[in-house]
Amino acid sequence: MSKPPSERIPTSAELLPIRDEESEPENSFPNGVDVEPFVNHETSGKDDVNTVIDVENIAEQNSGTLSASAGDVERTSEQIINGLVLPSVTKALAINGEQLSSMQLEDLVGMIKNAERNILVLNQARVHALEDIHKVLDEKETLQGEINILEMRLAEADARIKVASQGKIHVEFLESQLEMLRNELTDRGELELYENQKKFSNEELLSTHDDHSLNKEVNSLRTENLALKNDIQALKSMISNVKNTDERMATLENECSFLGSSVKELESKLLVSQQDSPNISTLKVEYQELWEKVANLQQLFDTATKQADQATLVLQQNQDLRKKVDKLEKSLEEVNVLKVSSDKMQQSNELIQKKIKLLEERLQKSDQEIYSFVQLYQESLEAFQDTLNSLKEESKKRTSDALVDDMPREFWSRLLLTIDGWVLEKKISNSDAKLLRELVWKKDRCIRDAHIACKEKNEREVISTFLRLASSQASPGLYIVHIAAEMAPVAKVGGLGDVVTGLGKTLQKKGHLVEIILPKYDCMQYDGIYDLRALDVTVESYFDGKLFQNKIWVGTVEGLPVYFIEPHHPNKFFWRGQYYGEHDDFKRFSFFSRAALEFLLQAGKKPDIIHCHDWQTAFVV
Repeated sequence: MSKPPSERIPTSAELLPIRDEESEPENSFPNGVDVEPFVNHETSGKDDVNTVIDVENIAEQNSGTLSASAGDVERTSEQIINGLVLPSVTKALAINGEQLSSMQLEDLVGMIKNAERNILVLNQARVHALEDIHKVLDEKETLQGEINILEMRLAEADARIKVASQGKIHVEFLESQLEMLRNELTDRGELELYENQKKFSNEELLSTHDDHSLNKEVNSLRTENLALKNDIQALKSMISNVKNTDERMATLENECSFLGSSVKELESKLLVSQQDSPNISTLKVEYQELWEKVANLQQLFDTATKQADQATLVLQQNQDLRKKVDKLEKSLEEVNVLKVSSDKMQQSNELIQKKIKLLEERLQKSDQEIYSFVQLYQESLEAFQDTLNSLKEESKKRTSDALVDDMPREFWSRLLLTIDGWVLEKKISNSDAKLLRELVWKKDRCIRDAHIACKEKNEREVISTFLRLASSQASPGLYIVHIAAEMAPVAKVGGLGDVVTGLGKTLQKKGHLVEIILPKYDCMQYDGIYDLRALDVTVESYFDGKLFQNKIWVGTVEGLPVYFIEPHHPNKFFWRGQYYGEHDDFKRFSFFSRAALEFLLQAGKKPDIIHCHDWQTAFVV
């Protein structure tokens, strides 16, 4: 169902006021020109346009020429708009040969604009009313068709009810006959028993034949009874359907009454608009008079514009002369400045010579100090050589222990990343991973030898050999995880990247387990990442009321194990071509902080220290 006409644009839409609130109350001009004729023309123009549109709408309903009349209304409104455009009105207005002030011109232009807007609003209201009338008529026809169909169905349902009532009477008659037959059968059975006692041999054949025929009749009556019951149930279902159609008919009648009331309202509005038709001729005459006045005003405005152009030319010439005078004054000032600067140059040359002498004296003193520093450096070199020799002796002693320090840091970091990958892919348990991490922290010779021996084996054999090496020894240091937005040299903006890399290296040298979590930027220096690969697992993180997936990459940077988080978010937080400076940096790094925590939780990591660098990772705390 379409909306009722009351929800459309009303025909009595609120129109814009013609008079300006800032204008003078009496609307009088200084040269004896009165503005009231213009106002009267505009107000009468509203009624005349209403009557024109209503007459055209009535002709459209009678002859079916809606498109032509609407086109005429649009063409007339376009002519009014094109004829009273702002450039032609804002040219100087003059009536009876006298020029008007700028404020009065603006008032007149505003009144003409408001009249144009009111005419357009009236046109739109009449067009919408016509559309509503056509829709109401179409819906009325469809409803009449549905009513006819429902009447046909009611007639059919009445006929079926009559047939069902007749069938029910027939069934009752058959049931009474069946009862009579049963009584007769009982009577006959008693007689046959009595006669069988006397004449058993002769009447035995007759009784069996009669019983067989009676059984056939009873069975046929039963089948007919079942068929009649089924017909009665079908008729009941049809009666329920007829009741539903009655309810639907009631709703359709309500809608028809509502549509009839809306049609009556529209017809009353059409009658009101027909009464305004005599004002059209007066509006046309006043419109022509306005056109003549505007033409006169346009001529006066042309003369005024010519005078204004001449005045602007004179002003431009004056400005050019002023610019030339300013340039001459600046050149004089520069000459005076050069004279003063030549005197200052002489004085500065004398000062420079004095400074050169002082610098030569300081150079001699600095040479002596450098010589003393070189001697101190040689002495420190000798002391460093002694410490080196002592360290070599200590390293030879440590080779006898079980720990292995001859492998590079990249080896242990890569080994630690493989263990974490097995945990995320659910190939080993968290407890076994903890024991294997402790062996890596200790840099145990057994796990190094096992890794070298399993180079040519498949992944299952490698996991089984590593699990056999698990032991319950304590960790030699702390487990530290750095969460940062930078790391030198792969993702460096300022000093934060150098701090993260340098701090991780020093902690790793002291025997602590160090891991770093970074965002996977698209503008990173991927050449500095060794053995970069993606894990066969996705980490889900909660952000902004939804769950998003994150891909985890692992690699080693400067011998440190690094995890790179790549979010699968529609905004592509870290695929912007730069590290910082985006309008949504707050959302980007809050998403990264939440994803880093989810990664630590799902990987089963339990670090002793989580080091959050700068404001980008403060959300972790």
